[in-house]
Amino acid sequence: MALRTTVGTRRYIVNRVVQTLIIWFLIVTLNFIIFRIMPGDPRASIIEQGMPPELRQAIVERFGLDKTLLEQYVLYIVALFQGDMGFSFSHFTEPVWETIFGFRFTNTFVLMGASMLVAIIIGMVMGVVAAARRGSKIDTGSTVVFLVAYSMPVFWIGLLILLYLGFNFGLIPLAGTITRGVEHANFIEYAADYLHHMIGPWIVLTLSFIGGFYLIMRDSVLDVFTQDYILAAEAKGLKERTILYGHAMRNAMLPMISVIAVNMPFLISGATMTEFVFSWSGLGLLTYDSVLAADYPVLQGVFLFLATITVISNFIADMLYLRLDPRITY
Repeated sequence: MALRTTVGTRRYIVNRVVQTLIIWFLIVTLNFIIFRIMPGDPRASIIEQGMPPELRQAIVERFGLDKTLLEQYVLYIVALFQGDMGFSFSHFTEPVWETIFGFRFTNTFVLMGASMLVAIIIGMVMGVVAAARRGSKIDTGSTVVFLVAYSMPVFWIGLLILLYLGFNFGLIPLAGTITRGVEHANFIEYAADYLHHMIGPWIVLTLSFIGGFYLIMRDSVLDVFTQDYILAAEAKGLKERTILYGHAMRNAMLPMISVIAVNMPFLISGATMTEFVFSWSGLGLLTYDSVLAADYPVLQGVFLFLATITVISNFIADMLYLRLDPRITY
């Protein structure tokens, strides 16, 4: 029986790897097609009025816009597997790789990582506490607060924070990340300046994430409380803290893995509206600017990177289920 389970598990892992690769390749193909069927001519964003005909033709040939869609697709696939994502339409000399994975990626990763980490910790802890005191004022009050925070539009919260904390009290900068190229005396001064600019969008994103984590954790713990092993733990006379965090919270983590995996793409893509409101120079704001400029290579790169993270996150979540839940066998 143990051998069957091992063989079945290995077969499942191999099948999931194959499925993941197939899905990823389909996403790559769809990512190419979407930007070719969008309305508008990408050449309009890179060819200016008054350009000599020779220069116009050279630009069109450089980006391969004079070739058929099939030829463009083949070149796109070949270049992609060589690590070449092309050049930005907006910045002819800047490769898409550098545009995405430069300072913008760092800004988004730090902002979204800090927001999600704090939201996960607070949401999980408060979800366990609320479930343990179901029907109490703590449960009702926290549920109302987190539901309200979860339902409010992020751009509206951002504007309120800018108005009160920025404009009225001057506690946060009104907009923007720290200026590139500005000299700081040391790393501590740089980090303090960076965090000072990040306070506003960090608060907004934490509030927007925390409600979902709280509700999932609370419902999961309430479901765990109905299991027989919780009654057995209570009958043994274990402390409430041990039952909550040693048994209930640990077993309620499985649904949280799926929720965290679904939210992982936000860690990379950023929150477009939040970055736009606070002028935070990350991938979300880059996506917005690229849409306005019809910068298809950059948009293709951002969406492909986002889709890749989504596929990998779901694959890792499936593997974690195998590891954390002994009831799962194949």
